[in-house]
Amino acid sequence: MSHPLNFRALAVGLVALAIAGGVATAFSADAGGPAKGDPAKGKAIFNVKCIACHKTDGSGGVKLTGNPTPNWKDPKTWADPKRKAGDAYLRDCITNGKLPSGMIAWGKTGQLKPADISNVIAYIHVLAGRK
Repeated sequence: MSHPLNFRALAVGLVALAIAGGVATAFSADAGGPAKGDPAKGKAIFNVKCIACHKTDGSGGVKLTGNPTPNWKDPKTWADPKRKAGDAYLRDCITNGKLPSGMIAWGKTGQLKPADISNVIAYIHVLAGRK
């Protein structure tokens, strides 16, 4: 005869494992690795919308209001705790903007769709040498 508690414990354990696996996958996919966008499409967008502040080569340094724009080529940029969070931080900056720094809310203004933002993030990784 089977024990209902054993099956219940097994079921709860499997559900917990599935949830933990999904959470781990979500975080590992965003932990600074390459974005799932197309860097070639991202480059085309970057060259139109981003180079005024981030320069053609991604070296940044343009100071509009607060801090200068980041240098995507500098490993110190990626060591910053905010950027260590991965693509989620970049997506937030591009989507919602950062008023103190002068960053435009490209996503909120409708100028960039989510797929466009993924493409730009993928290209930023190329500029950073993080292909």
